[in-house]
Amino acid sequence: MHEVFFERVITDYLTGATIQDSTYEDLRQGLARMLVEEKGYPRECLRPKYAVEAEIDGRQEAFPIDIAAFATDGTPLLALFFCPGEVGTFVRESVAAARVHQPQPFPLLLVTDSKQILLVAAQNAHLLGEGWYAVPHWEALPALAAAHPCPPLPPERLAKERRILAAYAALGGACCGGACLLGNR
Repeated sequence: MHEVFFERVITDYLTGATIQDSTYEDLRQGLARMLVEEKGYPRECLRPKYAVEAEIDGRQEAFPIDIAAFATDGTPLLALFFCPGEVGTFVRESVAAARVHQPQPFPLLLVTDSKQILLVAAQNAHLLGEGWYAVPHWEALPALAAAHPCPPLPPERLAKERRILAAYAALGGACCGGACLLGNR
């Protein structure tokens, strides 16, 4: 399913910035609200439309994370990916994105279509939980991330993960012709 942008703007729940509305933006906003209001995540620790940058064949590429959660010291903890289809088919791509984040990978990731949600460890791609109750509360997140560390990859493995990520991105094509406007650029 393709993300379609509307001729209107909304206020981003996390940043307060004016952003373009789209078919998926209401879902991103709802996920952000759930993390803050139900799971206790501090807004300042969440970054919407966060870009994971990776060099592939000498080019810098950016791959989006819908919402990235960081500890107060900037340590990556959790990457949340919204997928417009069968959740299980997006796990490998999401694991690759979490693993190639520099200077340190995201140890945990959530993949959701807004109906189903999977909590996955980035290091070994093991399923840690399923369903909305599997979304960790903020207080439990640092310990959970520490229990499932994902150390930086050696250069050879990092290059392979970057290729995997690029292959998935090429298969899926640009979701919106590049109009996503990743948040940390």
